[in-house]
Amino acid sequence: TLIKIQTMKIIIAGGSGFLGKELETYFRNKNHEVIIFTRNPKQQNEIFWDAKTIGNWTEFLENSDVLINLTGKSVDCRYTEKNKQEIYNSRIFSTRILQQAIDTLQNPPKVWLNASSATIYIHSETHLNTEENGIIGDDFSMNICKSWEQEFFKIENENIRKIALRTSIVLGNSGGAFPKMKLITKLGLGGKQGRGNQMMSWIYIDDFCRAVEFLIENEKICGAVNVTAPNPITNKEFMKTLRKKIKIPFGIASPVWLLEIMSIFLKTETELLLKSRNTFPKKLIDSGFNFKSNFFE
Repeated sequence: TLIKIQTMKIIIAGGSGFLGKELETYFRNKNHEVIIFTRNPKQQNEIFWDAKTIGNWTEFLENSDVLINLTGKSVDCRYTEKNKQEIYNSRIFSTRILQQAIDTLQNPPKVWLNASSATIYIHSETHLNTEENGIIGDDFSMNICKSWEQEFFKIENENIRKIALRTSIVLGNSGGAFPKMKLITKLGLGGKQGRGNQMMSWIYIDDFCRAVEFLIENEKICGAVNVTAPNPITNKEFMKTLRKKIKIPFGIASPVWLLEIMSIFLKTETELLLKSRNTFPKKLIDSGFNFKSNFFE
């Protein structure tokens, strides 16, 4: 007789972006029920929420198994005062309102994973940041991450395991930074960016989804978790590999001044390319998670 594998009810708040869609597909393929909270519901399993006020979305949280909150304005924009405020508010308010909703439930989710970022660590070319020894600094981006995690961990619910996902660049073909990087490379601009020795922590989308599932299943893990591949590489190395993968023989390097100009046109910030994110997923590795995808394959 077949033993039915328990199906979970998974809520993904802010799940209409690249990561949310990939997680939805991943879990639905395993016969789990996935409900998305979004500002623009289009599908049957999408529920309206504005990410800052209590609404009838709360009842979907009742008797759910897992809550994954990915809500937050993309940092891929110019850091104007208005955008900075929105980046901050979208993260803090959504986390706060979910907590308020959870506090009213009879049967809240057993595990809550909240997005965070490996950007919480300082620009570091030599120091490898684990969850224990990571050096957390002080600037706009790092302070956003700190406030976000603080808001998330502020209230402890004894039956809810909380995990902050300190994610880096997630590589996938259907969204995120990767298609842009490939486009730049195809245009012949796929050389190193800046000095090229900034470290890039990355993770393939398949491993990202597998890591999220692993964290849900592994009841011993809580707190902040680095969700990045174990082998960060330099920007120069990364771009070289990318050129090889898409068979572009050369790549013009982009000095910082050129990136400054380009980032104005692309409506983004150079920090996304120049900051050295040097992260090691110690908690995942120590708990026995194995990374399958390798960028160099």
